[in-house]
Amino acid sequence: MSESLDSSPATTESARSTPSTPADRMHVFVTVGSTRFDALVQRVLSEPVLDVLRAKGYRTLDVQCGDSEFDASSLLSRNADDHWEGAGELETSVWRFKPTLKEDYERADLIISHAGSGTIIDVLRLRKALIVIPNETLMDNHQAELSDALVGLGHLKSSSVADLPRAIENLDASTLVPFPQFDGSRFRELLDEEMGFSHSRESSSGAAGR
Repeated sequence: MSESLDSSPATTESARSTPSTPADRMHVFVTVGSTRFDALVQRVLSEPVLDVLRAKGYRTLDVQCGDSEFDASSLLSRNADDHWEGAGELETSVWRFKPTLKEDYERADLIISHAGSGTIIDVLRLRKALIVIPNETLMDNHQAELSDALVGLGHLKSSSVADLPRAIENLDASTLVPFPQFDGSRFRELLDEEMGFSHSRESSSGAAGR
């Protein structure tokens, strides 16, 4: 799955994007991109997360699960290859891949995502409320470093898999700092400063971009 990083300006200049669904039909979208993130998908489909989503007013949930494995047989029925659905107070749809997630991002009132840089920037440029879950099973800690840096700048919230219900419950989208018009070099500088790389970058002449 490709996650675009084009340089067009953000689609809106408001602090947060206009809700994409009526207030009584708020929509949440969960994505793991092209990765496998079993723990996140399973947690999103657990009763503690579903309960808090219902309590916060969400009525539809789409989960892009990638290659993740999960067990939701008590909640969802499989109606096609790689497509599961469930009815009820929180209508749920789970599927693996699409050529692009742009429409899914635009439709959502809340996005819960793995901490891939492409996904994060695509969502922030749409000025959507975003909760990021770093995948702690990865070999390095770059996902956690990136999400921590953007939390420090006020653009998103971050959570562990286990604490996701609390992160959803405590989220106040009005407190998030709008992501600025995209400037790749400035974005890199801000992240370097937030992650403590400023000195090493300055002292490393001719170093390649990270």
